[in-house]
Amino acid sequence: MPHINLLPWREELRQERKKQFLTMLAGALILTAGLVYLALSQVQGMVSHQESRNQTLQREIAQLDEKIREIDQLRETRADLVARMQVIEELQQRRTEIVHLFDELVSTLPEGIYLTSLSQSGGNISVEGVAQSNARVSVYMKNLDDSDWLADPQLQVIETRGERPNRFSQFSLQVRQTVPAETTAGEEGAS
Repeated sequence: MPHINLLPWREELRQERKKQFLTMLAGALILTAGLVYLALSQVQGMVSHQESRNQTLQREIAQLDEKIREIDQLRETRADLVARMQVIEELQQRRTEIVHLFDELVSTLPEGIYLTSLSQSGGNISVEGVAQSNARVSVYMKNLDDSDWLADPQLQVIETRGERPNRFSQFSLQVRQTVPAETTAGEEGAS
């Protein structure tokens, strides 16, 4: 029987299968690399899109922060203006009080009393004067207490000076300036 050598054929088949395997392996690697590249480029696109959105948000936030600062400045300006308006309104309401004060000081002053000094600190008024007698000072204090514009007279000092025919009393008292309720309601109604 003749001797047939099948080894080269098997070797060629093996070589052919090895080539196919390597070709398929290379194709799979190329396909995998392509898919990885596509996935990475997709992720990179999503990241760059998100970064652009973040930058847009940061710009908008900066603009809103600037507007908030402007609003805060406007609120401060408004508060300053409201405070000034309140001061002006208060001054407008109180401008007649000094007239009433002097009118009340004169109308409550009994005969025989002369004022030598008058000072005001806020709503408190210090009065110094000379009277012919202590009784006249008492009448003056009663008149001040009965006044609508003055209240709570408090005698600080009273001293009698001089001899019998020329005897006089020096006094110092404090009184509080008030505004009658009907006057403030009338002024607010007129405003």
